Amino acid sequence: MRLSTKAMATALGLLWGGCMLFTGLVNMASPSYGLQFLNVMSSVYPGYRGTPALGDVLIGTAYGFLDGAIAGWLLAWLYNFVALQRSRPVQHVDTPVGKAA
Repeated sequence: MRLSTKAMATALGLLWGGCMLFTGLVNMASPSYGLQFLNVMSSVYPGYRGTPALGDVLIGTAYGFLDGAIAGWLLAWLYNFVALQRSRPVQHVDTPVGKAA
């Protein structure tokens, strides 16, 4: 079975972007929520500061979607590659019995 790289990219992009959005919005309401997580993400995503401001939350959401989409595409591609390799029959070189190859 092959995975759709487009579907996996979209699904993981929405999931990770949604996590960034949710954490950022809750952090706006309760500034101590997810603070360490947002600080780590600010060290990963250039231009994102992890502050409880709507503009920063939207930037983090966009970065999260893009990051998740790339990871989803790579995951589906890698799965399809490995699944294809495992489904191919192994070809053995036949050597006559008693003779070295």
